[in-house]
Amino acid sequence: MNHSGDNTGDDAEKTFCISEVDIFTDLTEAEMDAIAAAAPMKTYSAGELLHSPTQPSEVLFILKRGRVRIFRVSAEGRALTTAIIRPGTIFGEMVLLGQRMYDNFAEALDDVTVCVMSRTDVHRFLLSDARIAARITEILGRRLTDLEQRLADSVFKSVPQRIATTLLTLTTETRPRVLGARSPQIALTHQQIAALAGTSRETTTKVLRDFADQHLIRLARGHITVLDPEHLTDHAG
Repeated sequence: MNHSGDNTGDDAEKTFCISEVDIFTDLTEAEMDAIAAAAPMKTYSAGELLHSPTQPSEVLFILKRGRVRIFRVSAEGRALTTAIIRPGTIFGEMVLLGQRMYDNFAEALDDVTVCVMSRTDVHRFLLSDARIAARITEILGRRLTDLEQRLADSVFKSVPQRIATTLLTLTTETRPRVLGARSPQIALTHQQIAALAGTSRETTTKVLRDFADQHLIRLARGHITVLDPEHLTDHAG
């Protein structure tokens, strides 16, 4: 099996999920190959669930492309977003790591590519390596702090404040792809923003229109451009 012409492409594809992931920096090529072999790639479409309380799975997801939101549903039926996962990081149901999804759902916000690792392989490849284990602990600690902030926001902030906070959170993770691009764009529907802010689509549309009337944002089909992050921060409380 000697396809010398496309070896490079094969190798790049093989370690696709491992390269550029925070916890795997400074691993040797052999170590990366071993982890990549244990973490097959899966894709999900926007809106699909990767994890739900009714289908728990003891796996670790390594997010390579797209964004995933972790949310739970309150007794009154309100969805509360507990985290937005960005490419290059990990999430999942892992009792081993002290990370529990409990009654959380994981939903693809965009078309998503993940690599999936079983409990056994997490033990074998990740926890046995002190460097990786320490980084995982740090990532999960940071996420817990974010979660506490989100829970506080949902209790103490008004709906417009929550929507402004959601827009600002999303713009901090949207790096302009084009040189010279000034205003960050958020490629999410009003329904998705409503879900992230824990309110209804109708209320979200009304608040977004108010923000647009004040020239804080510009609304277009399928995306929102943040024009004035400073004044939007004032609205976020």
